[in-house]
Amino acid sequence: QVHLVESGGGLAQPGGSLRLSCEASGRAVRNYRMAWYREPPEKGREFVAGIWWNSDRTFVGDSVQGRFNISKDNAKSTVYLQMNNLSPEDTAIYYCHAAGNEDDFWGQGIQVTVSS
Repeated sequence: QVHLVESGGGLAQPGGSLRLSCEASGRAVRNYRMAWYREPPEKGREFVAGIWWNSDRTFVGDSVQGRFNISKDNAKSTVYLQMNNLSPEDTAIYYCHAAGNEDDFWGQGIQVTVSS
């Protein structure tokens, strides 16, 4: 079982920044690929960015390329999503996800609203 807790969401102005955090706990956390997804209002869930605990390799979705960055702190078992130059189209519930070979887990989600 992997437990994921997101934090750092809230309201931001267009052009502003926010940083989301996802603290992971549980057995064999390091065996999971970590990622952020988001679900805009009345739309499906989409991939945002992904990272592995044991690698510096990252993947970022096309819609946020150049604006969002994913990083990690292995000592804290925490994954971050730095979101810059936010636009109203980034408004969504953001979910932390842990994907393993046989199972996967989701955080409870956190609201990000971009509005002036």
